Amino acid sequence: MKSKDRIKQALYDLLSWLEKNQSQHIKVFWSCVFKETIMNQYPHLRLLRNSLLDESVRDYKQLPEKMEKEESAEGKRKEMSEDEEEEETKANSVKKKKKRRKIVLDEGEEPSVSSCKLTPIQRKKSKKVVFSSPLKRGEKGEIWTWPIYKFQIPVTCGKKEGMLNRDRLAKGEKCIAVGREWFTPPQFESFAGKENCRNWKTSIRCENVCLGKLIKEGHLNSAGFIVRRKTAKRLLSPSDLITDEEEQEVEQAEQHPDVSKKVFNVTCGTKAATLHVKRFASGDCGKSIRTETSWMTPLEFVTWASHQTDPSWRRDIMWEGNPLCVLTEERILQTHSLNCSCELCMPGLKDLENQKNDDECFICKREEGEELVVCDICPLSFHQKCHLPPVNIILGDKSRWMCTFCEFRTAQKWMFREEMEREAAMSEQISQHMKRCQYLLLYLCSADKEQHFATNPSLYLKDYSTIIQMPMWTGKVTDKLQNNLYQTVGEFVSDVQLIFTNSAFYNLENDGFLTMSNKLKELFDSELKKVFNIREESND
Repeated sequence: MKSKDRIKQALYDLLSWLEKNQSQHIKVFWSCVFKETIMNQYPHLRLLRNSLLDESVRDYKQLPEKMEKEESAEGKRKEMSEDEEEEETKANSVKKKKKRRKIVLDEGEEPSVSSCKLTPIQRKKSKKVVFSSPLKRGEKGEIWTWPIYKFQIPVTCGKKEGMLNRDRLAKGEKCIAVGREWFTPPQFESFAGKENCRNWKTSIRCENVCLGKLIKEGHLNSAGFIVRRKTAKRLLSPSDLITDEEEQEVEQAEQHPDVSKKVFNVTCGTKAATLHVKRFASGDCGKSIRTETSWMTPLEFVTWASHQTDPSWRRDIMWEGNPLCVLTEERILQTHSLNCSCELCMPGLKDLENQKNDDECFICKREEGEELVVCDICPLSFHQKCHLPPVNIILGDKSRWMCTFCEFRTAQKWMFREEMEREAAMSEQISQHMKRCQYLLLYLCSADKEQHFATNPSLYLKDYSTIIQMPMWTGKVTDKLQNNLYQTVGEFVSDVQLIFTNSAFYNLENDGFLTMSNKLKELFDSELKKVFNIREESND
């Protein structure tokens, strides 16, 4: 198959056979190919998908010219007699000999007896089909200008490799994918162990060219990213906003608190909550404050927390010891005008319903992907596959649905009133406690906010499999739990504990990651004792 035309013809024959004999698998094939994780790994598949969606790819109706000639020649041969075929073969052999002699003359050699008998080495070699970069002769090899990297480009930082999504970078979101995990540029710099560089624009590179140069030349668009440092608290000023366009972004980040984030921890009296900037419209418009049990407007939060008859949300809601008016004065929180007609200021019935639940999945912390399923009891939202057990209800169904967290809290009133020994709890059959184990696993996954333990570490850590003999991650535990591969509660708990044991062994020199892993382990152990009412072990 040295001919491009023959390769094309063979490929079309194969596709025709597939369409005729196994058409039921075609849709499954494309749904697997166009998964987000696969397209992050192979950018040309994203380019193919987009070209299919915008119908820029047309049916190839005309076969290559050479193939048409070959088919017509074959048809003629069938009509020829045997004598005519012999004459034609003799004529072709004479033409080939003349062509060989011409090759020798073109190379500047005089024809001789020896040169008339050409060896296969002396013949001109046919050009090989090379599938290389889409560059013409004389063009520079700048891969960020190739069509295949229109949506994302490969980047490196130290020994770590990832794919940078252009759109996410422009929006200021987590834009660098390593396996199934997403990072902001500062986080990717820290993940690669280059946090001491303190400037991701120079430490993260594409084909040995720093991202700062690509941004300056207009090849990439970048929004503001936050560089978190330990700082002393003080009042805010406009210079506290850290953007990528500022030359001294790191120095400012070390001196000022982080105010560019989209979520703020706030309090009112003894009540604590989080304020979400994108939901904020005014004091009584936009349910922007999230408590443990519901979404509220700032006025509703103050009334609920302080029981005041005439509350002032700007004064009574506090953020890091400062009243919330500090954020409004610095225009970090912008109050909508009285004439605003957005869905926050003038919501419809559907908008009001949507404001009662979270905008992102409680487990994977992402908005994109499948449509979210919302709990009718609490404000939590989930992707159907992220919840345990997976949600099988039809989206759009008006029947009420309760998440596992609410089911567990409802049933907890009659669970294990007497304390149990740990050994007895671990020997219980898991089939009798499936809901409790599902709750514990969801609790752990939601606490892992950066999803560090969600996927197989061997996919993005090259030396992991050589150091850790039995890798374990929450995704694998989920699969085993759903496929009923655990017999006892102890087997399930043992796999979860293996995740933290592996993390501690692999990250001996990474104090930050080790601390985070230990905190998650403590959270899981504490919740395990509550769920099964395990008796505290005495120090004696």
